Amino acid sequence: MFDSYLGESILARAKKAGKIDFKFYNPRGYAEIKNKRAEKPYRHIDDKPYGGGPGMVMKPEPVIKAIETALKKIKGKKTKIIFFSPAGKQFDTLYAKSAAKKYTDIIFICGRYEGIDARVKKIFKAEEISVGPFVLTGGELPAMIMVDSISRQIKGVLGDFASLEESRVSSSDVYTRPAVLSYKNKKYAVPKILLTGHHKKIDEWKNNKSGK
Repeated sequence: MFDSYLGESILARAKKAGKIDFKFYNPRGYAEIKNKRAEKPYRHIDDKPYGGGPGMVMKPEPVIKAIETALKKIKGKKTKIIFFSPAGKQFDTLYAKSAAKKYTDIIFICGRYEGIDARVKKIFKAEEISVGPFVLTGGELPAMIMVDSISRQIKGVLGDFASLEESRVSSSDVYTRPAVLSYKNKKYAVPKILLTGHHKKIDEWKNNKSGK
C-alpha cells in the first residue's frame, strides 16, 4: 500500500539521497501459525473483542514483536512511537515541525479491523494521534500523511527549503500562465495585483487571501 506513494516524486528522491528512509514490519509475519499441517498455514493476527461487539481486534503479541524488532534496529536513537486513534491528539504542521527536530526515528503503528489491543500502546507508551475528525479503514493513510508532512520539514527533502509554504508568505489561490484563461465563452483572468511585480502589495494580497 505504501510503495506507490513513497516510491514516487519528492519522497522517493529524498530516500535515494539518504535524507529519509522507510522500513516496514508486518505483524502477520510475527503471528502464531494456525494449523501448521494445512496446505496453506494461516497466521492468526486477530480475535474476537472482549465485551462483545462486531468485528475483530488485532492481537497484541504479533504487534509487540514487530515493534520490538523495529526498536532493535534503531537502538539508542531518539525514537517516537505513534498509535493512530480517532480520539488522539490532532496532528498538524506544528507537530510535524517539532517531530522533525526532536526525533531520528518514528514508529507508526497501523491498525486494521476494529483496531489493535489497547495494551500495546500502554506497553510502549505510544502517543495517540489523529489526522482528522473521521474514521478510516486502517492506519496506512494516516501514516503516509504524517510521513509526508514530517519529511518535508527535513532540510534537503524539498530541494529548496524555501518551498515550505508554511514558512513563507503564501495563499490558497495560486496562478500561472496564461494571464487570461478562456473556457466556454467566459474569460478568467489572473488578479491584476499579481501581474504588477510590486512584491510588498503582492505579499499583502497573499496574506489577505490566507486569512493572516
